[in-house]
Amino acid sequence: MDGTVLVADDDRTIRTVLTQALTRAGCKVHATSSLTTLMRWVGEGKGDVVISDVMMPDGNGLEMLPKIQEDRPGLPVIVISAQNTIMTAIKAEEAEAYDYLPKPFDLPELMKRTAKALAAKRVAPVPRADAKERPEELPLIGRSEVMQTLYRLIARVMNTDLPLLVTGESGTGKSLIVQAIHDFSDRRTLPFVHADSADLIALEGPSRLLAQVKGGTLVIDELADLPEEAQARLVRMMDVPGDHAPRFIASSQKDLAKSMESGDLRQDLYYRICGSELHVPALRERVEDIPLLAEHFLIKAENEGAPHRELSEAAREVLHRFAWPGNVRQLENTVRRLALTSRSEEITQADAEAVLGPQAGP
Repeated sequence: MDGTVLVADDDRTIRTVLTQALTRAGCKVHATSSLTTLMRWVGEGKGDVVISDVMMPDGNGLEMLPKIQEDRPGLPVIVISAQNTIMTAIKAEEAEAYDYLPKPFDLPELMKRTAKALAAKRVAPVPRADAKERPEELPLIGRSEVMQTLYRLIARVMNTDLPLLVTGESGTGKSLIVQAIHDFSDRRTLPFVHADSADLIALEGPSRLLAQVKGGTLVIDELADLPEEAQARLVRMMDVPGDHAPRFIASSQKDLAKSMESGDLRQDLYYRICGSELHVPALRERVEDIPLLAEHFLIKAENEGAPHRELSEAAREVLHRFAWPGNVRQLENTVRRLALTSRSEEITQADAEAVLGPQAGP
């Protein structure tokens, strides 16, 4: 690698590790624990790439991004953050960050992305319209790599007009993903409408739906289960031109390629809706998120009137090794039951095994 990298992180260990790795790779490195110093370097024209943490002692790294882009249009900024939530990914995308990596990050991966940023011929970004009011929090939780990848994909597709398919098993949170894409998109102030086969088949149903959605987001759940007539009408709706056409988002538990091959799904509908796909992983594919999700659901239950409860380490282990065929929805319902049925403030292994039944055994 050839170039100068500016590193801003309040963790001395991270600064040292990055400085050593980047120097060995052939880069010049300026490292600081201060956003003020970072902004001074940027203003002086130093640096070909910036690597910055979000939460710094003297400010928020994401809030500095617009200023960096104003002073140095096209300067690649790689955001690293321990706040590894979908909100961080979305805010990094909206602030024109070149890339985003959650902490703890994989050093070879960060080096690869830094090399790509140094080699990239960036053009000045097109300024975005002022953001409209939106929620500040979203109940999508997970620090696993598969969820971080999903967060980044959501941030990239949310403001496109392309039809979108959201796939995943029952209980994985597909409806939350769909709602999030609408709530954080440029269409957030427009209607959010669900359509089923009855809506599509009804006399003048498509026309009524288009009038109802008014350029917002139209959601079709379980696309492959639509009857042939409803699928045909949906295809015609997607072909209607106009400045106020809605964004179409479909969801499915099924493999739509197989549904098309079997004749259950029209080929023309498949190719219209499957160009962009978000796959929501099953809970067994991100077991490292189970403790974080369980704590979130305990707090949620307490806020809704359940007594305060905490998980013992043994209870955590029971939850961790369970298969969770019902995914996140089943975990939430289980934690609610534990909050209500546990006789002490600390939820024990026995409590967890009693609620989950024989399948909870080792």
